[in-house]
Amino acid sequence: MKRLFRIFALSLVGELAIASAAQAVTVSPRGVNVRTFGATTVFLTFAGLNNQVPAEGLWCGAINPDQSCVSGTIFGQLPARSNRSRRSGRNNFTDIMTIPPSVARRAYQDALRGNSSEFFYVRRFVSTTGAPDEFVAVTCRLAGGGARVPLALTEVRLQFESGQDVPAIATGETIPRFGANIAYNGTGRLKGRWEIVRPGEPLPTERDLLTEASLPIEERALQRRYTTLQRFDIFVPPTGRVFLPGPDPAKIPKNVEGLNLILLRIEATDDREGNSETGIGTVNSGGVAGFPLPVLRYFVTSEPSGLQLLQPNHNAQLSAKQPIRFEWQAVENAIAYKLEIKQNSNVVLSALLKPTQTSYTAPSWLNEKTQQLLQWQVQAINNDRTVLKSSRVQEFQIRRD
Repeated sequence: MKRLFRIFALSLVGELAIASAAQAVTVSPRGVNVRTFGATTVFLTFAGLNNQVPAEGLWCGAINPDQSCVSGTIFGQLPARSNRSRRSGRNNFTDIMTIPPSVARRAYQDALRGNSSEFFYVRRFVSTTGAPDEFVAVTCRLAGGGARVPLALTEVRLQFESGQDVPAIATGETIPRFGANIAYNGTGRLKGRWEIVRPGEPLPTERDLLTEASLPIEERALQRRYTTLQRFDIFVPPTGRVFLPGPDPAKIPKNVEGLNLILLRIEATDDREGNSETGIGTVNSGGVAGFPLPVLRYFVTSEPSGLQLLQPNHNAQLSAKQPIRFEWQAVENAIAYKLEIKQNSNVVLSALLKPTQTSYTAPSWLNEKTQQLLQWQVQAINNDRTVLKSSRVQEFQIRRD
């Protein structure tokens, strides 16, 4: 009997050791409060990856002993548009978990039927060496209106007080007042700065437009910085909405002709509800968002009565590997727009566009005209088919990357 007990004990220890070895990946935080009615975004760190790559992320009402979802309890899958996960360090993986309102609603309905008010976010990891898949679950607890969920932005709208999308001002004039309407979950410090991208400066990438807390710790210092217009550091109560006024318009640059971009940069702050442990320290995640922040644009010109071209800027160098997109400012009473691209005096491309269309993506064959000086111009067409307004001619080149 003692021998059998010893064999059983050794077998149990072996099974526990195998299970422990198999469950190598950990997650922080392991449990979070989520908004019952609406979206929730949380910064997650999966640590201890060992020759593994992430696969899908699922939400479900119950999990198996190996932390995989129980069949028939799945509420939804992480949408591709919300997947902003990326490697971090040697063995970590950063995941920005954005729970859609539809998933929270299904979890709430499941709780009304008498099931647990907790549900799970399960991320699957696939071995590159043939080992079994590994599942790691985060417990999500329904928490009503969202006061005790991590501080995260759920919507940001930048707008001018005048209602114009891209106001054009003459050199030396003052732009309209502007600000940001921000929807959020949680409560805490909202800290950051307003920046400006001047004509001719490199445009921000998608990484530059993410909030700092949406990036792994080692990538945060790599965001490009531009001229600071004004800093802010405010406390946001658990009301879910705040209006953040922009800097004094009189202090906004207005002497260089061309397209200017105003950026809202949100810095990471301490947030006890959502901070993440990486194994070597705590990562602040206050101000996380599952989307890049929008951009405000205004145009400075010495000819305010003309049709204004927005991008590409004059003498722009465009990549042959990216779609070539043209944008211009709308003209009142135009019934159509005519876009022409020329090489010297020869028309390379001509397009007649609807009055509601103020942008145009060129066909891919235009990307082949590398290292050549090209000109583009847009005309607004009147009811009688005459030219209502015409832009100046701007030059650009497509570089061979």
